Amino acid sequence: MEIQYLGTAAAEGYPALFCSCDICKKARNAGGREIRTRTQSVVDNKILIDFPPDTYTHALNYSLQLGEIQHLLVTHSHMDHFFPTELIHRHEHFGHNAKGMLYVYGNEAVEKAFYDAVLIDRFKEHPLDEVIRFIRLKPFADFMADDYHVISIPADHDKRENCLIYIIEREGKCILYGHDTGIKLSDEAWDCIFNYKYDLISLDATMGRKQSDRYHMGLADDIAFAAKLEERGCIRPDTVKVINHFSHNGGMTHEELEVFAKEHGMIAAYDGMTVLI
Repeated sequence: MEIQYLGTAAAEGYPALFCSCDICKKARNAGGREIRTRTQSVVDNKILIDFPPDTYTHALNYSLQLGEIQHLLVTHSHMDHFFPTELIHRHEHFGHNAKGMLYVYGNEAVEKAFYDAVLIDRFKEHPLDEVIRFIRLKPFADFMADDYHVISIPADHDKRENCLIYIIEREGKCILYGHDTGIKLSDEAWDCIFNYKYDLISLDATMGRKQSDRYHMGLADDIAFAAKLEERGCIRPDTVKVINHFSHNGGMTHEELEVFAKEHGMIAAYDGMTVLI
């Protein structure tokens, strides 16, 4: 399997939209890998994970053929992970020759956001019934997306909705995609995670050097998360460990994140990075 990190920033972008802190100033001056769009990934160019406002930019930057993708996994309804108004453009009127049905998977809050966006009056003459279908997921949903085995795991994030992280498995390869989440998962969530052996784990690193009791992880949490998996035999020495979803509030440049990652056997994601497992 191959995963490409199309965007790697938290909600405000990196540098942040309205910010002039030292970290954001450094990012603007340095450019390159210091510039991050909102977090989104794609597996094998077939399974899209999240749909942020930067999706169009990602499609341009990486020649992503969105009309050929038929599965979209959404982690939760926050705007930086789900910007559903753009989905109307999969209608034949806007997007000619899109391939079959796009299946959008998400929780109840994502479902509401989806229908609130695509059923507004100005779009009623362009119904999406033939090109997009929403599938509501509960925690621990276990399903096939073509030949990909997917499991939804309840995240430690916004308690107002059933935020999800995902296990994605195909032909003996397995990915744990852990954005957005803190480390305080439920016992049931950990038990499910411990049932699999991973070729790649992708961990939320929003807080950088800091830590939070809710919503997100910092680098210390990433180390602890990986250690829990190693103790249970879920990762091997050759498992790829990626840190991702960075905020300027974490106080670290990409160069500093790379130094940390190398010291701990991890990889710091950057926009456009591709990993083959």
